[in-house]
Amino acid sequence: MTQWIDACATDDIDEEDVIRFDHGSATFAIYHAPEGAFYCTDGLCSHEQVHLADGLVMEHRIECPKHNGQFDYRTGEAKRAPVCVNLKTYPTKVEGGRVFIQLS
Repeated sequence: MTQWIDACATDDIDEEDVIRFDHGSATFAIYHAPEGAFYCTDGLCSHEQVHLADGLVMEHRIECPKHNGQFDYRTGEAKRAPVCVNLKTYPTKVEGGRVFIQLS
């Protein structure tokens, strides 16, 4: 079953930034892209399980704070070593100033 989860307010995330969102036993990272769109990925780096919300956002990339690996947060694609396993991404939508993520 697919459900939309209310994750945060749009104002909670500055442009070109990321926040951590925990739901149940899962951790997610929610990004505010420079063009205003919102994206969501798994919240832990696929290399060392470090929280990506502690990393640096540059345009459409998140840099892991531990070993500086990078992912494109729009697609989850691993972009710079040592990361080589892509992140899972989740659909997002904005309604009434709130960011929702779709979980199934």
